[in-house]
Amino acid sequence: METHSNQKLGYYSLSMIVIGLVIGLGIFRAASTAANAAISPTIFFSAWIFGGVIAICGALTYAEIGSRYPVTGAYYKIFSEAYHPSVAFAINGIVLVSNAASLGGVALIGSDYLSEVVFDQPPTDAIKALIGIGAIALFYGINLMGLRISSKALNILMFIKIGMILLIISALFFPSTHVIQQVDIVQADTISWKSILASFAACLVAVSFTYGGYQQTINFGEEIHSPNKTISKSIFTGILIVIALYLLVNLSYYKVIGFEELKSAKGIAALVAGKLFGPFGKSLFAILLFLAVLAYVDVMLLSNPRVMYAMSKDGMLPAAFSKKYGKREVLTFGLTAFSLISMIVIFYAETFDRILGFVMILDSLGMATSAATLFYFRRKTNADSSSEIYKIKFYPWMPLLFIITYVFVGLACISANPSYGLTSLIVFVALVLLYFIIRKMGRGEARV
Repeated sequence: METHSNQKLGYYSLSMIVIGLVIGLGIFRAASTAANAAISPTIFFSAWIFGGVIAICGALTYAEIGSRYPVTGAYYKIFSEAYHPSVAFAINGIVLVSNAASLGGVALIGSDYLSEVVFDQPPTDAIKALIGIGAIALFYGINLMGLRISSKALNILMFIKIGMILLIISALFFPSTHVIQQVDIVQADTISWKSILASFAACLVAVSFTYGGYQQTINFGEEIHSPNKTISKSIFTGILIVIALYLLVNLSYYKVIGFEELKSAKGIAALVAGKLFGPFGKSLFAILLFLAVLAYVDVMLLSNPRVMYAMSKDGMLPAAFSKKYGKREVLTFGLTAFSLISMIVIFYAETFDRILGFVMILDSLGMATSAATLFYFRRKTNADSSSEIYKIKFYPWMPLLFIITYVFVGLACISANPSYGLTSLIVFVALVLLYFIIRKMGRGEARV
């Protein structure tokens, strides 16, 4: 069914959606991880710029996929269209596990900030993990009661995030908050290209985590007005704004905290607020960010069980995932499964940096394989000259650069944490086997 033209997304609306999808909570923590990986400020800022360029390539790639395969929930359905059903099931499962791990990582970001306010002495990683698990458990209980977060609450969350980002950037205009940089000058001839590449790769892992989210634009292919013109302009504008905001935020961290201190600093955004407004401002900022984390937890617990519901309806998951329980029709099975996966990841990883490596291995697999479906859809619909289909410029180089980059990021994560690579392989193989088990049980007869 076609959507009336005046109800379709225009340039401004789609640009705002892109910004909203990308700007999450990673910018309040990942900058420290990126700085710790960078051997110089040049590599640090270069990774953020390069990550933005890759985000543009990726977002435009997904925009064309969305216009060529305009269906609801396209991000999980494209895998079953382009790959064998068992591989599609496994990759979709990987994406869900990655989302659960990301939720765990964000919960730990919140626990880091809250710990600065609650405890006089820095708590152990185990205590922070328990706080993160507690946040997920709290909203698991709320969702079991059938409560739904309103659009007003989501708008407030976005307002809080943008407000905190602008607050951090404002520190650039107060030189009294700036520190004298204590960066050691390293002679270029003493650094090997191997060291530079390894540092850049490790830095790019954290950057890629922060730039994620734009892949969800694939779900809006059929709802965009004049997609062949609007998509590229909106995505380019949205990502450019995100790049500018991220660079300014990181420049503020660099100026106020200092590059060497940024490598090990905890609660970096609250530190900037503390420099501007004193201890009270630091505590208030930490509490606001924790509230933003709680809202993010709620949204993730609302959305991902519904992905499981759709997969169950398509025969990709057991029927239990599509059953609604109680008067308020709660997706109890999917909600419980997703919450448990998030809690288990936090329990075993305990720190954001450990979760980051695991998430980016899974994310890299999902991003590279989903972007690669463009080549399949190009061949399938090559004869279709519809003006509604958006075609990415510089094909195939932009999608290839995107895919190669994420393969590079994934390999960098595996090189740094071989056990995570092995765990990811085990998860993938287990999901493939699970597909055939479900099919044998007669629950996966429908084509995925």
